[in-house]
Amino acid sequence: MLRIAIQSKGRLYDETLALLEESGIRLSKAKRTLLLSAVNFPVEALFLRDDDIPQSVAHGVADAGIVGENEYVEKGQEAEMVKRLGFSKCRLSLAVPKEAAYEGLQWFEGKTIATSYPVILKRFLKEKGIHAAMHEISGSVEIAPGIGLADAIFDIVSSGSTLVGNQLKEVEVVMQSEALLIVNKALPAAKREVLNRILFRFAAVQEAADKKYVLLNAPKAQLAEITKLLPGMKSPTVTPLAEEGWVSVQSVITEKHFWEIIDRLKNLGAEGILVIPIEKMIL
Repeated sequence: MLRIAIQSKGRLYDETLALLEESGIRLSKAKRTLLLSAVNFPVEALFLRDDDIPQSVAHGVADAGIVGENEYVEKGQEAEMVKRLGFSKCRLSLAVPKEAAYEGLQWFEGKTIATSYPVILKRFLKEKGIHAAMHEISGSVEIAPGIGLADAIFDIVSSGSTLVGNQLKEVEVVMQSEALLIVNKALPAAKREVLNRILFRFAAVQEAADKKYVLLNAPKAQLAEITKLLPGMKSPTVTPLAEEGWVSVQSVITEKHFWEIIDRLKNLGAEGILVIPIEKMIL
């Protein structure tokens, strides 16, 4: 049984459970406790505060953990990072009062900065040669300038709405963060095998996340140009149609370039374009 530490609440909790479900790993429907077992896979979930997860994994309380990169870097625990999961993205940034005349990092010289991430902030300021005091607080960092506790803040930013609501502006992005899968470095071989099975499932879900399956009819005379737009996994699947001079083409395209490709396909004479969501993709 592989024990995975999961954040006990918040966006990371929601997105982690969604990933497990999409990967076919279903946790017990019983009222949630500190520890829940999966009903169909050798995994159990240990629910912890996000800042406790790196230490719990490093010390073997949990075999693995899904944690924000910000907490993983801040805690500096000896746990192995095995996969970036691509969700719960945010950034750690410096923010100052909206009315401040900010012209560069030298603004922070001699100032006091409130933060829940003193390790990352201290390292950044040292690299930039900035001498500033730090006021470490565990929550509601954004209110510190407004009540006179600090001149600026260093905190997580997602949409930026919290900063706006507290009359602050983001001025420097220090690091980007996303959810990571970390594991204990001394993970036994049997548990490593379970981990590899999980990694395989996670990869299949991630690979499909921004992909669409496309089927279309196209004039054979335009096939060479169309296949340049639709490379597919290796190459598109092409099948002759009963109507002379026409073929059916099947392929996979990315969400990022979806409408651009569809427009170009139509201009090349493609018809009957059918677009299907992809749930999993096994490479």
